[in-house]
Amino acid sequence: MTNRNQKLSPESLRQFTGTTAYYRHSLNRKVVYTDAIKFVAEDGGAYWLIDAIARWIGSEAFRDAASKDERIREMHFWRLEVKEDRTAVLFAKADSPDEAFIIQSIPFTDFPLESIDVWAAYDGEHWTLYLPSEH
Repeated sequence: MTNRNQKLSPESLRQFTGTTAYYRHSLNRKVVYTDAIKFVAEDGGAYWLIDAIARWIGSEAFRDAASKDERIREMHFWRLEVKEDRTAVLFAKADSPDEAFIIQSIPFTDFPLESIDVWAAYDGEHWTLYLPSEH
């Protein structure tokens, strides 16, 4: 856990090594997220990021990719990359060297980091979104 008075930075994110609570997504009830992801949403103004990932999980594109690569059914990796012009791209991969199976262009963001990785793991009931440092 980290001090809630800190601002979102790579350093503040590295302090998350576990969670004390899980938060259920309001629309996709199969998605829960950790204290660290809540910190990202609150301090980075990025609840939209959780919403975007939750919207993709279970979508037709997601199901199609999972039918072709069983790894996606258990775990996959999201990355948001923010460009200098404040546009961004959100994508999901089965693993780091693989091609993205979901790509979403973001026309504008004020997200304060250049990039962030969010991992998603399925426990048989829920998809848990968390930071790599929490693994």
